[in-house]
Amino acid sequence: MVVRYRLRKFLIPLALYTASALVVSYFVYHAQHGSRGIETKMALKMQIRGLQADFDSIKEERVDWERRVAMLRPATMDRDLLDERARLTLNRLHRNDVVIMTGPVAATVQ
Repeated sequence: MVVRYRLRKFLIPLALYTASALVVSYFVYHAQHGSRGIETKMALKMQIRGLQADFDSIKEERVDWERRVAMLRPATMDRDLLDERARLTLNRLHRNDVVIMTGPVAATVQ
């Protein structure tokens, strides 16, 4: 009897502590690696930074296009820009013109 009592006195708390440790380790593991865990949160933050950079560059491009379109409106038409676009579209030059193309347009026009 005494042996069983001592064994029970030792094994029951050991089993409870073991079960508690397993439950806590389960939740800690999933808090770190789960679908809503810390690593996933860091990956999503990196993805947000990349998308924000893309958004900022597209925003700048839109502002540039809005400025160029505003210069082509009849009230404030920029004749140099209109002349440049017409020459580039028609692929025509005056024989006395000196043309210096830079950027991606230079590769397409020969």
